[in-house]
Amino acid sequence: MTELSHPSPQSILVLGAGELGLPVLRNLARVAKRSPGSTISVLLRASTIDSQLPAKKAEIDELRSLGVQMVAADLVNDSIDQLAEVFAPFDTVIGCAGMVAGRETPMKLATAALKSGIKRYFPWQFGVDFEVIGRGSPQDLFDAQLDVRELLRAQDKTEWVIISTGMFTSFLFEPVFEVVDFDNDTVNALGSLDTSVTLTTPDDIGKLTAEIVFFESRFRNEIVYLSGDTLTYEQVAGLLERVLGRPFKRNVWTVPHLMQELEKDPTHHIKKYRAVFAQGRGVAWPKAGTFNEQRAIQVTTAEQWARENLANE
Repeated sequence: MTELSHPSPQSILVLGAGELGLPVLRNLARVAKRSPGSTISVLLRASTIDSQLPAKKAEIDELRSLGVQMVAADLVNDSIDQLAEVFAPFDTVIGCAGMVAGRETPMKLATAALKSGIKRYFPWQFGVDFEVIGRGSPQDLFDAQLDVRELLRAQDKTEWVIISTGMFTSFLFEPVFEVVDFDNDTVNALGSLDTSVTLTTPDDIGKLTAEIVFFESRFRNEIVYLSGDTLTYEQVAGLLERVLGRPFKRNVWTVPHLMQELEKDPTHHIKKYRAVFAQGRGVAWPKAGTFNEQRAIQVTTAEQWARENLANE
């Protein structure tokens, strides 16, 4: 079999360098070496690029040392036309800025991406499968993501790739989410103990996104699924018992209970997420069919993550 030729060089712009953007940039810089002539840039506010805050400065210095170029723009305050002009010189734009300014941002960025004439756009859809969840779910932000999908599907000039990752692994264990209550050694299962959730760490998403961007043959106009782990809440309780060496009680927050909680507090984001995840649609998929399993790429399981991060809980 002849060796595959080098992937075509690409000029790539990543929007944002936060919890997901940084791992994406680090891995793109690494994988781009296989494709000589590729360039990696990051779009940040000028105030971030010039920041003297030690933590920010260290991140910017690290990115520069990896050969990442800085592009100054403002996703919130710049107009669609201004952003389109910023995007235009690049082949590929990858959205890693999250819902920076509420529900309008994803549509604004997608519109700018199409207007710019870039070849390929990866929207900020690193999460659940919005189409399976459907419109009118408890988390109204998801409807904005469906609007973006409709916009991208309705045109044929710019290719798009959506990467579905499930929940960031760490978020399942965050005290604010209240699924794992370490104070009372309880797992509050969303929906039922048999309801599943797919989890992937930002580092793994970064690693796999870089592979997907440079993958030959190229992904076009499709959804690519990742999974660090896909578990039921019963399995989450079991892994906590193994890792922490003590029993965890199981409690179930049913869909009706979570919907009632949301009705009392309809703007509460976490309550919206809990209700959606309890419904169990579009929030989990088998690991077997995912890009990482098909390519035999090692990823972090929830138990591995817990062993590395929860030892003191």
